[in-house]
Amino acid sequence: MKVAAFAGYSGSGKTHLIEQLIPALKLRGLRVSVVKHAHHKFDIDHEGKDTFRHREAGAFEVVVASSKRLALMREFEREAHLSVHHLIAELHDGVDWVLVEGFKSCDLLKVEVWRAASAKPARYPDDDFIVAIATDSPEALPAASLRPVLDLNQPDALAEWLIENGARFEYDPERHLPVASHV
Repeated sequence: MKVAAFAGYSGSGKTHLIEQLIPALKLRGLRVSVVKHAHHKFDIDHEGKDTFRHREAGAFEVVVASSKRLALMREFEREAHLSVHHLIAELHDGVDWVLVEGFKSCDLLKVEVWRAASAKPARYPDDDFIVAIATDSPEALPAASLRPVLDLNQPDALAEWLIENGARFEYDPERHLPVASHV
């Protein structure tokens, strides 16, 4: 599998870009997964549902599946600090591309999503893992860079760039093997 992370401050357009990249890659016959970090408590379950009741009763994991979908919910007994590599290890190994959002300090190759209008600093001058910049304002980039500058509003072109550079994004699980944790 190939893994590309998308870094940028909140409001830069990471989610919107990934939302457009998914169908662009799927149209090319590729299977895409997404790993997204949430900064707050979140829930995909609802009170009153059987799975919610199982979790409330103390189940460590609840898997619910149909012929169209599978969801795994895991309740950690104590706070868990999972790396992006822990989450990638949970994915189906038959995926072609994993698009990562929300792990801006990770050690994966990243595309920085940057907009001048956000008034936020760019990360690429200080992050060697950023290999390209996706922006709607290339003329306003705060520092010169030899990295490719891609048009944030052209997701098909960005998908092509990812595919053309796919060898750089090959994921080696041995290099990033998660250490055993007590979660």
